[in-house]
Amino acid sequence: QAQLVESGGGLVQAGGSLRLSCAASGRTFSNYRMGWFRQAPGKEREFVAAISRSGLSPYYADSVKGRFTISRDNAKNTVYLVMNILKPEDTAVYYCAAESTAQVVGLMWPSKIDSWGQGTQVTVSS
Repeated sequence: QAQLVESGGGLVQAGGSLRLSCAASGRTFSNYRMGWFRQAPGKEREFVAAISRSGLSPYYADSVKGRFTISRDNAKNTVYLVMNILKPEDTAVYYCAAESTAQVVGLMWPSKIDSWGQGTQVTVSS
């Protein structure tokens, strides 16, 4: 399994931006479809965005579409999530996820994830 380490979380005002990074090691990064989930206090972990193994096909939850951008650099074994126009409801712990699948688009499901990162806190103040 891949080992995943997130970075880039923090505190930001509403309307601001953050960039999360997730560095992978252990297995061939390009074999994994990569994604981001988030979990707010008292809520279930929810899908945010995913990107295909090639990096050509991003997919987003409706709640972040048009504001967040997912990308990956297979040469650096890293996936990114640029978050713009942040809202207080975006406040959560954000988790990087890896799934060994050829699926190109569509949701990622927590039960199918092969590896999780440790999470990074994102707090958006109003």
